[in-house]
Amino acid sequence: MKPAEIRELSDDQLAEKLKETRAELFNLRFQMATSQLDNTARVKTVKKDIARILTEQRAREIAAEKAAATE
Repeated sequence: MKPAEIRELSDDQLAEKLKETRAELFNLRFQMATSQLDNTARVKTVKKDIARILTEQRAREIAAEKAAATE
């Protein structure tokens, strides 16, 4: 998922996407442990997607705090 796509999502959609991505990572790790995973590079991309989502959530938190502090 590209950063621009993540920025377009609402807060609720971001939370849902984070939940889905973490579940996917769990499944990928499980497949890796049982030697059923074919594309091991997918684990790395899913981890990066999780990091991007968390970064965007934190950026929105900070922006909200700044907006509340200036009022």
